[in-house]
Amino acid sequence: MFLKSVNYSYGGKIMCENYKKYIRNKIDELRRKRDISEYQLSLELGHSQGYIQSITSGRVLPSMTSFLEICAYFEIKPADFFDTTTPAPIVLNQLIEDMKLLPEDELLLLSTITKKFLKNHSF
Repeated sequence: MFLKSVNYSYGGKIMCENYKKYIRNKIDELRRKRDISEYQLSLELGHSQGYIQSITSGRVLPSMTSFLEICAYFEIKPADFFDTTTPAPIVLNQLIEDMKLLPEDELLLLSTITKKFLKNHSF
């Protein structure tokens, strides 16, 4: 039996609204980093010219299929879309893909260099 309506608390409603706002803002952020207009992104994703603008303005949310297409367009995994701890997920994903092609000795060298970088920064 399927429920006809979802009953959630006021706190759940606020959380849902926060996620909607996050999705809109994240798509806009990714688009701006690529220096692409809402119009151009809409068309490149195969939608009408105002599709992305309707998302970023809060009128609609992307369907799951469109969300996955947006992630693919920006070359990020859906989990990365929601990751607020990684400052540059697109760059990090590309770096990981590139590193998969390196032999072990060069990976060890990169690991040593990375540790030196981290030692020089205070976190």
